[in-house]
Amino acid sequence: MFSRRHFIMTSTALFSAPLAGSAFAQEVDADGLVTTPAVVEPEPPRQPVSPPSRWAGWDARVTPRNYDPFTSNPWGLHPRFLPTIVEANDNLRPGDIHVDAIARYLYHIRPDGTAMRYGVAIARGNLYEPGTYTIRRKAKWPTWRPTEDMIERDPRSFERFKDGVDGGPRNPLGSRALYLYVGRRDTYLRIHGTPSPRSIGGRASSGCVRMVMAHIIGLYDQINTGATAVLYATEDGVTARS
Repeated sequence: MFSRRHFIMTSTALFSAPLAGSAFAQEVDADGLVTTPAVVEPEPPRQPVSPPSRWAGWDARVTPRNYDPFTSNPWGLHPRFLPTIVEANDNLRPGDIHVDAIARYLYHIRPDGTAMRYGVAIARGNLYEPGTYTIRRKAKWPTWRPTEDMIERDPRSFERFKDGVDGGPRNPLGSRALYLYVGRRDTYLRIHGTPSPRSIGGRASSGCVRMVMAHIIGLYDQINTGATAVLYATEDGVTARS
C-alpha cells in the first residue's frame, strides 16, 4: 500500500519538467493535432549589386566638368601622371597593355605605333605580381569582395566587407575593371579605377593596378577581351621611348 507521501515522491521521479527547449518538442494546433515546427533555414548572405540604371550618373560624378584627359587635374596629380601620347617601342602588339612598375605608368599600345600613357599605382611590397596576363573580362562599375587571403592577412580592414560591396564611386574597384587571367584561371588581379586618386604614383593596393576613375573610363572602351597585359618587374625597363 502506497502512502500519499510515497506517491508524491514517485511522481516527482517519473515526471520531470516540460522539455520546452528540447529538439523533440512538439506543438499542438487548435484541433488538438500534434505538429512539428518548421525548420527555419538561415537567409543566404546578400549579394552586392550594381544597377546599370545608375552607371551614367556615376560616370558624370567622377568625371570633371569640361573634362580634357590631357589637362584636367582636380586630383592634384603630378603632371607626368596625366594621360599622354608617346611613341611606343617596336614590336609591341596594338591593343595590349604594358605596366612599367618603376615609373608607375600604364601604356596602351595603339595601331599607329604610339601608346597612350597613364599614371598608375601598383601593389604594396611583395603583393605586386609581375607577369603576363590575359584580359578575359571587363566590367563597368563592378561589385567587389575581398579575397580570403586579404581577409586573413588584414582582418581589421577587410573582414567587414566579406559579403561584398555594391558598385559605385566608393567601391574599391571604382568605375571600371579589367580582370587578369592566366589561362582560364582568375588571378584576382585587376586593373581598375580607384576612389583614392592621390595614391597614383605610389604603392598602395593589395595586388592590383590602380587608375584615376575618369582615365580608365576613357581606356575601357579601347580594350578588347583577349588582349594581353604585361606587368613588368620593378627592375625591368620601360616600354616607350618617351
